[in-house]
Formats: sequence, C-alpha cells, structure tokens
Amino acid sequence: MKQYLLSIHQPDADGLPDPEFLAGVMRELGAIREELEASGCWVFGQGLHAPDTATVLRPSDGEVLVTDGPFVEGKEHLGGITILRAPDLDAALAWGRRYALATTLPIEVRPFQGES
Repeated sequence: MKQYLLSIHQPDADGLPDPEFLAGVMRELGAIREELEASGCWVFGQGLHAPDTATVLRPSDGEVLVTDGPFVEGKEHLGGITILRAPDLDAALAWGRRYALATTLPIEVRPFQGES
C-alpha cells in the first residue's frame, strides 16, 4: 500500500473556534483515527502549533539564515497532518473526504514519492 499525506489547512484567525463546535470536531477526528487504526491504514497524525511558532532555515551563499516563521504569508496555514496507508488514491481520497467533513476545512491529499 502507498502512503499518503493529508494536510489540514485552516484559516488564520484570532482565538479558537467555539468550544462546543471544536469538541464535536475532535470527537469525529478521534472516531476516524480509530477506524484508520483498526483498518491498518494509520501511520501518524498530529495538529501543529500556530504558524508564528515556526522557524525558517533559508540557505544563502553557503550559510543558513534563521528567521521566525512562517515561511509564507497567507490567509490560511497548515494546521495538522495525517499520514496513512491506502491501496490507491481513491481510498486515500475517501479518508480525506471524511477529514474534510469532520473539520469543515480544506484537506490536501498527496502521495509520497518512491512507492508503488
């Protein structure tokens, strides 16, 4: 089975969503993770801290410049990732749809290179 990265993109916003809404999202994500684990498809997944906690390392003339992140400015950022195993892209997209519906956020699904 190939491995796929599911990237969860969330809008930049001050504060967290409504606690009741967030609790429902977390319950649904927990259920999806349990299904992934039971099916043998789970590899890894975790949410990320806010973009302002990032550190960017940029090579320049044989040196590496270290700056506070994020790497790009935008209206949304990478909020978390899930890595899973799936027999094909259609199966990975089916899991991605579940994440999109649970989080109400855009999910990018990408295969890793070098796997058949």
